[in-house]
Amino acid sequence: MIARLSGVVLPSDKRIEIALTYIFGIGKSKSINILNEANIDSNKRTKDLTDEEINTIRTVVEKEKVEGDLKREIIGNIKRLKEMRSYRGLRHIKGLPARGQRTKTNSRTVRGNIRKTAGSGKKGAAQKT
Repeated sequence: MIARLSGVVLPSDKRIEIALTYIFGIGKSKSINILNEANIDSNKRTKDLTDEEINTIRTVVEKEKVEGDLKREIIGNIKRLKEMRSYRGLRHIKGLPARGQRTKTNSRTVRGNIRKTAGSGKKGAAQKT
């Protein structure tokens, strides 16, 4: 049987503890807490769960803010920071790291992988005499 929670199809061959982490907003520790609240063994495979167990997990997961709701909240928080023109908001606008990382080196992916370094000292083919 295919287990589907909050719009995500859980992998059937994985342990339910790991399969729950496929839902955005649920990590390993939160999945363990969910399974403890639902009184389900975390070593069980997803395919071995009964319909009743899946429904108990579903009711517990619905209490949490996951997937679309959580993504909307995160986007709203970033939009609020940008409108306030706070330091973090300005970093988001400029596309730079917002959490205090250094930018002299690293953060290449955030800045667009631009290397503005001097050449190796070799002269170009047109400059040779």
